[in-house]
Amino acid sequence: MSLHLEHLNPEQLAAVTLHEEGTAGHALVLAGAGSGKTRVLTTRIAWLIKSGHVTPGGVLAVTFTNKAAREMLTRLTAMLPVNPRGLWIGTFHGLANRLLRSHHQEAGLAREFQILDTQDQLSAVKRLARLLNMDEDRFPPRELQRFINAQKEEGLRARDVPAGDDVTRRQVEFFAAYDEQCQREGVADFAELLLRSFELLSRNEILRQHYQARFRYILVDEFQDTNRLQYRWLKLFAGTGTRLFAVGDDDQSIYGFRGANVGNLAEFEKEYSRGKVVRLEQNYRSQGNILDAANALIANNTQRLGKNLWTSAGQGDPLRVFEGESDADEARFIAEEVGALRREGMRLVDIAVLYRSNAQSRVLEHALFGAAIPYRVYGGLRFFERAEVKHALAYLRLVANPSDDNSFLRVANFPPRGIGARSMEQLQDAAKQKEASLFTAVDFSSGKGLPFKKLIEELQTETRDLPLPEMVEHVIHRSGLIEHYKNEREGADRVENLEELVNAAAVFGQDDTRTEIPEEVTPLVAFLSHAALEAGDHQAAEGQDALQLMTVHSAKGLEFNAVFMSGLEEGLFPHEQSVMEKNGLEEERRLAYVAITRARQRLYLSFAQTRMLHGQTRYSLASRFLEEIPEGLKKWLTPRFAREQRAVSFATPGRKQAQAGRNADNKDTYFPKKEKTAFAMQREDSGFRIGQNVTHPKFGTGVIVDAEGEGGDARVQVNFGRQGVKWLAVAMAKLQAA
Repeated sequence: MSLHLEHLNPEQLAAVTLHEEGTAGHALVLAGAGSGKTRVLTTRIAWLIKSGHVTPGGVLAVTFTNKAAREMLTRLTAMLPVNPRGLWIGTFHGLANRLLRSHHQEAGLAREFQILDTQDQLSAVKRLARLLNMDEDRFPPRELQRFINAQKEEGLRARDVPAGDDVTRRQVEFFAAYDEQCQREGVADFAELLLRSFELLSRNEILRQHYQARFRYILVDEFQDTNRLQYRWLKLFAGTGTRLFAVGDDDQSIYGFRGANVGNLAEFEKEYSRGKVVRLEQNYRSQGNILDAANALIANNTQRLGKNLWTSAGQGDPLRVFEGESDADEARFIAEEVGALRREGMRLVDIAVLYRSNAQSRVLEHALFGAAIPYRVYGGLRFFERAEVKHALAYLRLVANPSDDNSFLRVANFPPRGIGARSMEQLQDAAKQKEASLFTAVDFSSGKGLPFKKLIEELQTETRDLPLPEMVEHVIHRSGLIEHYKNEREGADRVENLEELVNAAAVFGQDDTRTEIPEEVTPLVAFLSHAALEAGDHQAAEGQDALQLMTVHSAKGLEFNAVFMSGLEEGLFPHEQSVMEKNGLEEERRLAYVAITRARQRLYLSFAQTRMLHGQTRYSLASRFLEEIPEGLKKWLTPRFAREQRAVSFATPGRKQAQAGRNADNKDTYFPKKEKTAFAMQREDSGFRIGQNVTHPKFGTGVIVDAEGEGGDARVQVNFGRQGVKWLAVAMAKLQAA
């Protein structure tokens, strides 16, 4: 089969065919947005196998999402007649799970250990916190969960965490108790998968040498998103003669809050590639003006390895910029412009509205609803996260592992079967006293849970020899879930979701490209592991053509014909909290870079002079990111308030704004009609207006938010951000237009 190498550009071809004996074969590929990195990764694997440099079993390829792993496997099997089960291609967590399934005894895990997804882990944390009488106000369960995961992602156990104060000491004690609970119940959370497999390879030299000898080529996608533990985990597989091939883009590292360490790219370059860097800079997604804007913006970051995106597709349209009087004004503009694009023939699904904070969506949704524009908030509840599906999965988990207390608590009384809160507390006390699972504790408790225990035992017997889809269907019906939801007023959708779970099990059983679970694991355990791992993927919902609303973080990896970047204001984007953190501004700029490079053809940048946040009106300065984009690339849809004007009237605060309209001479220019009162101030050099950006020699940059008085008695109120809000006499303030 042809690998179609002739379709690659010179840089892509160089990356695909790179081959040197020994450790000199390491390479770092800086792959810009839209530069075809998935194609390069997949073609490289195919080229290595077809050229005889490695067998399929000698390749380890790591991605960050199950979707990306499946896409890579699909493309690869289309290029080469290989058995996908011989390939180790998957996410960090999926591959760590595969390793632990194969060596569960050496890792100290039960053969059929269960995986806790994020919600299941939180439930386990809450349960333990109640048992240990933790003060929920002082130690919120979500904070305890974050503490545990953060330590694990740094490669630390409770015994390794320094406790310099009482709060940290209690958190560390809780961490230790949580680990003991998980070990007793035979479960592992996501962070545990990676840490446990890292510990296994670190201490077991024979096993480590086995995998180092097996994997001759290690390829890693989205390397900029790796955390410290993930990088250390990868290095354990790198033996003498292993070639590491890291693909990433430091300009798109936006997950620092999740522990991603953009410095891993620079460290890899120094430690492994030693200057062997291939830059993929030709972009196949966006038009030239969009790329020029992205390049100009990101050039302001100092901590980057450097590259410059370009395209042969032409410059395209300029970036359209809109300045609204308020967030509602901005939202109305977006709704109107989306409607215009729709009338021009663009599908709504090909248009995205991006925002920095979820709180911004409310006013946008209100405007879209008023304009009768269908929209979808991207990243809502996904299939495996829906309540009825999680109930069904809990029953299945108990069939596979009755010691799973989390699942026991979820469905012991659902559908209702007379087990009240008091009975459950007594059962938990008995389990704690006997150091046993809740399932086992039923035998020596008040007996309230005996019917439920009997049901699980019967389900284990009845489903033992059934194929996976029939097993799932049987459990759903025998559990009473179907009947329960049929009797609900609006339960039809929930019943359909339960029926779809059976379909999911059937599809899973037929898919022979899944490699995250070894063949010797039972189909039920494999399916439950798949469901837990899938719950972390971002998948767009299916349905009618609808506008996409999402945070910029959610937009990573997606692309659209038209993109609206809203809320480009100081304190919002860049976010004020991020700016105060070390290297926070550079990550915010990378986030803006990601947003810009989502657009194929048309990009809108918008901001508002005032915005309602947390119930208060906020007066805003335009984002510095907007200023960092060259004026020659932008087309203003609103008339910019002339910064050099000499005498201007102030808009009256609080006056109702008139409906915005289009300029008859230029349909692309959006003119809000403003009602103003005369308030002229005579100054020798310039005049001012409410909403104008100004600078002060002591307080820095600010925005005028109010004014009073006339002539020599005039004064203005200026919001200087972190310096606070100040009233200043105009004649003495030494203010200048920004």
